[in-house]
Amino acid sequence: MLKILFLLQLVSTFYMVGLIWFVQVAHYPVFALVGRNEFITFQTAHQLRTTLVVGPMMLIEAFSTIALVYWAPAGFTPLEAWSGVGLLFVVWFSTALLQVPRHHKLIQGYDSHQIRLLVATNWVRTLAWTGRGILLAGYLLRVLPGQMAG
Repeated sequence: MLKILFLLQLVSTFYMVGLIWFVQVAHYPVFALVGRNEFITFQTAHQLRTTLVVGPMMLIEAFSTIALVYWAPAGFTPLEAWSGVGLLFVVWFSTALLQVPRHHKLIQGYDSHQIRLLVATNWVRTLAWTGRGILLAGYLLRVLPGQMAG
């Protein structure tokens, strides 16, 4: 059970790390290039399709992050578990308080200021998710050599 739980954590977190870097570097900056006449249609499609891609993984990540506080694999310290929770809170609060309000304003139409704010504030999530990835990679680097020897 612990291996499955940790695997869910690993897959969902690394999925989100890759996705958030794509969003930060390629996707959000391109919003500025969408024509004003097409922007509402674009933003509506973006929100619907993004939810399908992001929602399930964010929920799996949240469940497995909290579960690892209570059922951690051998060698996964309480500091690592709680640091993961803290970084995930940063991600969720940033999403709710910084990115979602920008998207709600953008659904009304093209706004270059809101697009710039979206790109700028998304660094909070990008860095928090990257931190989660580094945390898990550090654990793997610590425990895998012992697993490979036997």
